[in-house]
Amino acid sequence: ASGSGDNKIILWNAKNHFQQMQTLQGHSNWVGSVAFSPGDGAVLASGSADKTIIIWDAKNHFQKMQTLQGHSNWVGSVAFSPG
Repeated sequence: ASGSGDNKIILWNAKNHFQQMQTLQGHSNWVGSVAFSPGDGAVLASGSADKTIIIWDAKNHFQKMQTLQGHSNWVGSVAFSPG
């Protein structure tokens, strides 16, 4: 998965020569950080210059699960606890 200044996240298929698989839209500014949950990768989190983190459901066609708000400036990093 990658984030970009076009406000989008692109999912790449590693099993198929990294062809573009899906594009996620939901942020209103550039996406600077993406991370899959450890283990089964069931959740993708994205952080953006729009001051939000979006949680995406990887098991359900990457539907938006929740938008987290609370930062007063851009979100530069997202991470999951390993356990």
